[in-house]
Amino acid sequence: MPEWLEWLTDMQYTKPVALVIFFVTFVGILIYVFTGKKRGKRLESYKDIPFLDDDQETKVSEKDSKDG
Repeated sequence: MPEWLEWLTDMQYTKPVALVIFFVTFVGILIYVFTGKKRGKRLESYKDIPFLDDDQETKVSEKDSKDG
């Protein structure tokens, strides 16, 4: 087994490596979300999705009550 793999199997070294991996992933996600104007506009349009679902359910229930 290569020496660098043996180094990773030691628990005292794997925790800092995992921390760096998760931190880099988190920063990458933040950069992805907050850059790009097209993506920003698309994400802004998503903020109304919960309210749109309520309106659609209300319209469906009103139609059902009128039909039934």
